[in-house]
Amino acid sequence: DAVVIGAGPNGLVAANLLADAGWHVVVLEARDEPGGAVRSDRGVHPDYVHDTFSAFYPLAAASPVIRDLALDRYGLRWSHAPAVVAHPLTDGRCAVLERDVRGTAASTAGFAAGDGAAWERLHRLWRGVADDLIGCLFTPFPPVRAGARLLARTGPNDALRLLRTMLLPARRFGEENFAGDGGKLLIAGNALHADLGPESALGGGFGWLMSMLGQDHGFPV
Repeated sequence: DAVVIGAGPNGLVAANLLADAGWHVVVLEARDEPGGAVRSDRGVHPDYVHDTFSAFYPLAAASPVIRDLALDRYGLRWSHAPAVVAHPLTDGRCAVLERDVRGTAASTAGFAAGDGAAWERLHRLWRGVADDLIGCLFTPFPPVRAGARLLARTGPNDALRLLRTMLLPARRFGEENFAGDGGKLLIAGNALHADLGPESALGGGFGWLMSMLGQDHGFPV
């Protein structure tokens, strides 16, 4: 038997995995409704559904565990905006993250020549390591198997360069990769979704990861 404390997303996923494995599971929740931070209401306007905590779920859309639960069979439908996310400047310009890497590259290229090519280069880096990086995120710490696969795929030298990239603050990451403000805005803005400011270590890596996840899976609700 298993008792899961808390009916947020993590607790509910864990409870379902245990139940699928044949366990008898009880989920305990202090609030009146399950869902944790995945919650919305109509408090702003009766015709407007407002997210009260978390707002979008690229990691859920990318999660192999959640995908294997086949929640679409039980009514889950992801909704996507026409563009993933946009970061405006006061002068009216706007950096736009699209589902198509070429669209995002075109947006960043509008800020500085060469920045579109820089975005495509970062996307190629992502494509080479995406599965193993996602594996590191979604397996218990330390992620030995996914980390070993990543090391084998990249080799020690490239693995060290990737580690350095992941550790960079968002401001430094942007300065090293882009001449204009577009790419810098997308990296720094997406780092904030992980509560990492422009000068925080790991901000550049998480800003890059969230941007690439957005291109691959969108920021669905």
